[in-house]
Amino acid sequence: MARGGQRQAGARRTAPRDQRRARSRGDVVAVLARAVREVEAAARRGRVTPAVRTQFQAVALLLREERARIQAGTGGSDGHRAEQLKRLDGIATILATTAVRDAALLALLAEDAVASDASRTLAREMQRAAGVEPAPEEVPPVEAPAAPATPERRVVPQSVISRQLANPFLAPDFSTAPQRASRPRRLAGWELLGPLLSSFERAGSGDPACMPLPAPSSRSAGEGLELMPHQAQLVAAAAAGHRTFLLADEPGLGKTAQALLAAEAANAYPLLVVVPNVVKTNWAREAGRWTPHRAATVVQGDGDTIDGFADVIVVNYEVLDRHVGWIGDFGFRGMVVDEAHFIKNKSSQRSQHVLELSERIRSRTPRPLLMALTGTPLINDIEDFRAIWQFLGWIDETKPLGDLMDALEDTGLTPADPGFYPAARSCVIDLGIVRRRKVDVAADIPARRIADLPVELDGPAGRSIRAAERDLARRMVARYETALANRSSGVDVEGIDTDLVRRVARSELKDATAQAGENVFSMMRRIGRAKAGLAADYAAQLARSAGKVVFFAKHVDVMDAAEDAFARQGVRFSSIRGDQTPASRQRNIDAFVDDPDVAVAVCSLTAAGVGLNLQVASNVVLAELSWTDAEQTQAIDRSHRIGQTEPVTAWRIIAAQTIDARIAELIDSKAGLAARALDGSDEEVSSSADVQLEALVTLLTDALSAVPQSGAA
Repeated sequence: MARGGQRQAGARRTAPRDQRRARSRGDVVAVLARAVREVEAAARRGRVTPAVRTQFQAVALLLREERARIQAGTGGSDGHRAEQLKRLDGIATILATTAVRDAALLALLAEDAVASDASRTLAREMQRAAGVEPAPEEVPPVEAPAAPATPERRVVPQSVISRQLANPFLAPDFSTAPQRASRPRRLAGWELLGPLLSSFERAGSGDPACMPLPAPSSRSAGEGLELMPHQAQLVAAAAAGHRTFLLADEPGLGKTAQALLAAEAANAYPLLVVVPNVVKTNWAREAGRWTPHRAATVVQGDGDTIDGFADVIVVNYEVLDRHVGWIGDFGFRGMVVDEAHFIKNKSSQRSQHVLELSERIRSRTPRPLLMALTGTPLINDIEDFRAIWQFLGWIDETKPLGDLMDALEDTGLTPADPGFYPAARSCVIDLGIVRRRKVDVAADIPARRIADLPVELDGPAGRSIRAAERDLARRMVARYETALANRSSGVDVEGIDTDLVRRVARSELKDATAQAGENVFSMMRRIGRAKAGLAADYAAQLARSAGKVVFFAKHVDVMDAAEDAFARQGVRFSSIRGDQTPASRQRNIDAFVDDPDVAVAVCSLTAAGVGLNLQVASNVVLAELSWTDAEQTQAIDRSHRIGQTEPVTAWRIIAAQTIDARIAELIDSKAGLAARALDGSDEEVSSSADVQLEALVTLLTDALSAVPQSGAA
């Protein structure tokens, strides 16, 4: 027996190198598991340093590579591979839930994220720690992060292939694509996009913000459903032949129903609907409700379960990259982009894919239906219009196109003429901007109001936050004084140099994510955690006295703390988060809406702030502040929408005597952009993106005002 055991040991020692490596590859999963737990622990402590971000991205890179190797079936039994894939799925889940806790980590999972050299080096070291020597080609050059968008990662669902094979007449016919006749261009030498955008900034009180819409012949939507008058008007416009719409109705006015019935009126099938992940299940439900005779299917993952013969195909932005190939050749006659402000960053892959698909549909289909849906088309800047207008085919990168250029030519004006700007704005609006306000078209929806509830942060947490705020102020004061002392211009400034203050604040904001110390983002997160228990207590009181409550928070740990508080108090709740599967999320939504014993919906401000119908509640608690008025409005309008029968109150929990209170004031002061550009309001236009900057400016100005200023030399 001893000699037999020695022979077996010798066999193990003399096994071929490839076999030894195959058996040791399982150690890679163990190394990944340890590393991801370290990252998770750091994120829970709120200490996401550059080293932690590097480790996070290294895990993501190695996880992707290891999954591909195991799926390729190189080595090991089927059972062993299944077990390894299961463990990798667990690691991927931890990565995703950890990323939700920190915006910097979440950005590393974005489709256009660039892997750093440090992350690649660490990934190689992790492989070696697992007993695997990485081959040189396993560490690709910088171009590798774009892999999700390359043809190798794209898929064609079997159901789509079956559709093409089942009936050759279903193949799209692109021979009838429209050919536009050219005409002399009086404005060919003028730069026009800048003046077009500026025309919306110059809008005055009472200027129209909606294209002329026909009176509807009927408000019936079949199956016992009836449209509101404003909804029926848009459907009538589609029936009359209009084919491009920026549907910018205020949130809660039923844009989904309008889009589905406009597609029915235009016979724009097959119809492609691109939506955020959190609402794609709801879109399928709404399609079944408003157009029940039209089959709808939802693309999940690689699309293995979709119905290739459906009339309505719903796909979310997050998986669009792998499906853009077959979608572009499918022969869609209509395309709807929901929450269209998601594409405002034209450098992102999701925006590029949406614009690519739009261009392919327009070039191959005679007069397709194109609809951009968003209640908040302008969030940061008037430039947010560009991507939406390009999706609709009104402009390209440099100039107006087609009908818009013809309309501008027909005005007989140039940007040098005083009357050009109102005329140009009208030309754009008439192409299909549809904007209605609740106060004008849905007077039966009860009023809403925002009520601020200041809370005092006592105890160690409050003292720590105030100390951190003082440290941040002192750091900026030191920067200011250093810059002032080094100034060589010889210009004397009495009192505080406001221009220098803004430069220092801008520099602080730029360096915020790289600094090891406190910054405005980490402070707001700490304040959110400190407010979580107080906000949950107030929501519980509301639930007991006034009925169901929607509770919004921005960070996962704030949601966790609130849910712990509800559980201790015996308050039943549903949780609606970004890391849930669509089916799980929908079950939680249904529980809140349908179960009278579920008193609170604990919602992620980013994941649940769009596309949900929560009219069953008339009280909303905002435990953390958004950085934009638009995001705050979207959250409140989950309850303040068609079907609501009670006045809606949004209770903002504000940490008194902290930067939280300053930011609340800034958000309120920055709410005029859409009102000025679209609603004809005289409110001042300003960018919500400047809230962080303005908060730092205020903090530094207050700190400088507290000490004597000696001027500058």
